[in-house]
Parts: sequence; C-alpha cells; structure tokens
Amino acid sequence: MPSKEDKEWNRMATHMDQFHSHFRYEFNRVYTLCDGGFHKEGMSLPRFLREAQQLYSHLDMHHRIETYIFPVLAKKMPQFKQGARESGEHLKKHKGIHDGLDKYDSFLRNSLENQSEYNPTKLREIMDGFRDVLFSHLDEEVHDLGAESMKKAGWTLDEIRRMPM
Repeated sequence: MPSKEDKEWNRMATHMDQFHSHFRYEFNRVYTLCDGGFHKEGMSLPRFLREAQQLYSHLDMHHRIETYIFPVLAKKMPQFKQGARESGEHLKKHKGIHDGLDKYDSFLRNSLENQSEYNPTKLREIMDGFRDVLFSHLDEEVHDLGAESMKKAGWTLDEIRRMPM
C-alpha cells in the first residue's frame, strides 16, 4: 500500500489519470454503441450523436485547461514547454489526434444535420484512425506527471502540493 507521501508525489498523475480514464470510457462507449447499440440503451440517433459529441467537447476543454498548468510544469520539465511536444514524434502524435478529432467532430455534426447519411462503419473508421495515438498520448501525460518523473525533474513535494491541479 502506497504511503501518504507516495500518494502526494503521484497526486497529479492520479488526478490526470482519472480524467484520461473517463476519456477512454467515452471513446469506447461511442465505438461500441455506434452500430445501433444505442437503441438498446433507449437512445435515438440524434441523442446518441449529441452524446458522442461530448467526447470531443471534453477533450477540447481538457486541452484548454492544460494550457494553464503546463507552463507551470514547463519551468522544470521541457516536455511541457509550448512547442516541446511539437517536434518529431510528438508533432506527429498531436497532429494525428487533432486531425482525427476534427474528422470525428465534422462527421458527427454532419450526421446530426443529415441523419440519413449516418454510417457507423465510417464513424468507427474515423475513430480507429486516432485511437492508438490518443490513448498513447494520454498514457504519456500520466507518466510525465508520476512521482518518478516529478522527482527526476527536481520538483519538491512542497512545490507539488502547491500546484493548481
């Protein structure tokens, strides 16, 4: 069982992981229900599509919140500096996530406007196109906020306690 101090060192990673677990849940729920399974849960197609849009909204809001905490972390952790993740492999991942989310959002909006054009196979294809990169990105962020990474970066436990997260 982790000590109280261990829990404090991992506080931000644990907090971030709770959000990320919910994003995975939402993603998998949309993916599972999109082929008509939503009817078994008493949802109409428009209601399902609006629920599916929540994944996009939640990820977008999460990203916006990160823009406030990441500059604090960037003081000691270069991976959180603006643009740091925008090079090489990280750039590809970030672009893959945003491209996928843009296609996802566009598909859902179009499907709400033109319900006869809704195609669950197409929705799954879009989601398959960014699932791996999204999930690995979520894992990387949690790892970067874990005790080992925070200690290696030179944070003190008192500094972590004061972080606005």
